[in-house]
Amino acid sequence: MIGDPPRLVVKRGFARLQPDELAPFADCGTAFLADAMQGRGALAARIKPIDPASRFVGSALTVRAGARDNLAAVAALDLVRPGDVLVIAAQGFAEAAVVGDKMTRIAQQRGAAAIVTDGAVRDTEDLLALGLPVFAAHVSPNSAYGSGPGEVGLPIALGEVAIAAGDLVLGDRDGVIVVPRAELAAVRQALDRVAAREADLLARIADGRLGSLLSPELQAAITYVD
Repeated sequence: MIGDPPRLVVKRGFARLQPDELAPFADCGTAFLADAMQGRGALAARIKPIDPASRFVGSALTVRAGARDNLAAVAALDLVRPGDVLVIAAQGFAEAAVVGDKMTRIAQQRGAAAIVTDGAVRDTEDLLALGLPVFAAHVSPNSAYGSGPGEVGLPIALGEVAIAAGDLVLGDRDGVIVVPRAELAAVRQALDRVAAREADLLARIADGRLGSLLSPELQAAITYVD
């Protein structure tokens, strides 16, 4: 590599989802949303809420931090607007917290909808008391350093899921799922179809009309051994 990278790169101007764009997803579960996206879109299974009762929907404010480094996460606090979800890619590092109670308190005061990270958080007792949804892969009392390099507002990846600033992010007890902004309308339409099929299936289960979940074609292909 020729030369050192910039210590911090921040993109301040990006389009956020508006309340009317988020509203149709407010009561949606992550499982329904995954079904509407052909079974994809969820972040790594280890990313779970500190408070299992937490749920949120909001617009992604992306952060890329290094292991044991929270410089970009601290800088992102200056950009937080109501409805933002701080999504912090921390390389999955488990041994030092990228977020604690003070950063969470500031994010909450500035209107953040949630904080999500594939790294660690700390001060969980205080996080529970604050009530802001915080989803993390790990918990560690160790602290991070503001060293960089890092990025705010630029595309990131958490595992297999690419996330751009302004994408829809939704979380509940099951985990976190991301809908790319460009796919929002199509996913919304698919969500209606998923909900209709789910309602029909539950009705048939309730009144005993459900036979097998296997299609006739699959049933015909079965070899039974009695």
